[in-house]
Amino acid sequence: MDTGGGNSLPSGPDGVKRKVSYFYDPEVGNYYYGQGHPMKPHRIRMTHALLAHYGLLQHMHVLKPFPARERDLCRFHADDYIAFLRGITPETQQDQLRQLKRFNVGEDCPVFDGLYSFCQTYAGGSVGGAVKLNHQISDIAVNWAGGLHHAKKCEASGFCYVNDIVLAILELLKQHEKIAALFRLFWLLLFLIIAVPKSYHSLCLEIIFPARDIRDIGYGKGKYYSLNVPLDDGIDDESYHFLFKPIIGKVMEIFRPGAVVLQCGADSLSGDRLGCFNLSIKGHAECVRYMRSFNVPLLLLGGGGYTIRNVARCWCYETGVALGLEIDDKMPQHEYYEYFGPDYTLHVAPSNMENKNSRQLLEEIRAKLLENLSRLRHAPSVQFQERPPDTKIPEADEDQDNADERWDPDSEMEIDDERKPAPNRARGDIIESKPEDLDNQKQNKSSHTAVEEAANLKASEKQPEPTIKVEEESTGKPSDQPVQMYT
Repeated sequence: MDTGGGNSLPSGPDGVKRKVSYFYDPEVGNYYYGQGHPMKPHRIRMTHALLAHYGLLQHMHVLKPFPARERDLCRFHADDYIAFLRGITPETQQDQLRQLKRFNVGEDCPVFDGLYSFCQTYAGGSVGGAVKLNHQISDIAVNWAGGLHHAKKCEASGFCYVNDIVLAILELLKQHEKIAALFRLFWLLLFLIIAVPKSYHSLCLEIIFPARDIRDIGYGKGKYYSLNVPLDDGIDDESYHFLFKPIIGKVMEIFRPGAVVLQCGADSLSGDRLGCFNLSIKGHAECVRYMRSFNVPLLLLGGGGYTIRNVARCWCYETGVALGLEIDDKMPQHEYYEYFGPDYTLHVAPSNMENKNSRQLLEEIRAKLLENLSRLRHAPSVQFQERPPDTKIPEADEDQDNADERWDPDSEMEIDDERKPAPNRARGDIIESKPEDLDNQKQNKSSHTAVEEAANLKASEKQPEPTIKVEEESTGKPSDQPVQMYT
């Protein structure tokens, strides 16, 4: 077990190549919360299309997540709640009105076709990412479908049904004594209590940007292990980083987490349909760049974000940051190109909305939180006892058996030649996987079963969407649902 800060990552400038695992299920864009609902899983498909056409997929290990099993979900959630999610359908919900009310399912968290499979998919990607980090197969794991952190032990909340962040943290705690979980979103986060079994004797530090009250610092043995950063409307890049960098820098210095879970909710971007902040995409991504610089195992997850064209822009750019690549602002042609007009660029300018966060207020918040963090200096670092066995989750990993078939100009991706990524779309110093890296992956097949090929993404009406070649899993997902188009 590594207790000295996580995997052994490259030292030196932050531009150094990292081993990145990227989890994506081709069917995730088919799930549909309902007419008028702001949460649209289609944004994940749009993000993937941008990654493909910018040529970023060829620099990552692309995996289809193995669906989370019931026992995986019940490591945090109540058995009867998970059984309810497994059985409820739009056709049967009228017969279970009492259960719907009990589990808070119906309005913000509606019943839709394939609900349980959707939960299995996004939770499976986050847990799978934690497994990759634990086995030191990856330095950074990415699951943009995850980050649905509002779900409670016994009920749905805030568009979230199962809390994949808690499940991923519980997985990481098998190998790391201390985990830092960072949440970035615009609204008031329902206070997240992570139930860690006593036998773990481990610590999780939770940092929330923004939150309800700076005085929410945890209680009992967990006192000072929760940092809540209250922010007002209109915060911009400069003001946000004025708090984020010194606070997180102090966290990494004092708490010294073995791994970091970074929830990259994009509802803090300027112009979000539900948000009230004014961050640019580069300002948002600077937080990812900063966390990457610490050379600690990093799990990047999605979350909020309701102007879906900007969500796709943001998570595409942040994937490039994770890889150490800078990608062009001019957007390549792809099947969702019409969403991004009239400029057809990756970045969008912040608005002129008022920043209600005064410098005096920000200085007071920063001083108070740094003072709270200083109280962690003498917190004990305890050893694991009765550690649960390592999770062995097979994933459909196209790289293990087909390491040379990632999407590049010579691949078999079903895509027009004219839309293949230009060589200058992504820029950076790329170090190809060494043979010993691939051998190491194959030695871990007991934990990550490789599969061969199959399953195309559902084609859009105008252009075929880029595909990843994976073996179909029998999950009962609705594969023929119409993809709803939104702007």
